[in-house]
Amino acid sequence: MGVRHAREYADILNELTDAVGKIEESYTFFEMEPEEWEALGAEDRREVMEALADDVFYGLGEHAQIEVGGGAVIYNSKHHVIEVSQGDNVIQIVRLI
Repeated sequence: MGVRHAREYADILNELTDAVGKIEESYTFFEMEPEEWEALGAEDRREVMEALADDVFYGLGEHAQIEVGGGAVIYNSKHHVIEVSQGDNVIQIVRLI
């Protein structure tokens, strides 16, 4: 199926990277422990979140919702957006067109 988008993938990835970085304990997606996450510098953390965003983007092509840490990333194909939420709150919407 795949996630349909008309915007540049690099722009979507950048926004999605920022969004997943706002989810509490998002690093647990890669089975990292809090100590491992804390030991990383800012640049390394950004790289981990970018890898997470990339994995989630492609995963949304198969599953409309993916749990990440204390939140979820949801592909809303009807509205051409990816919603990033934590609990009952949408913390960011990434537009795909």
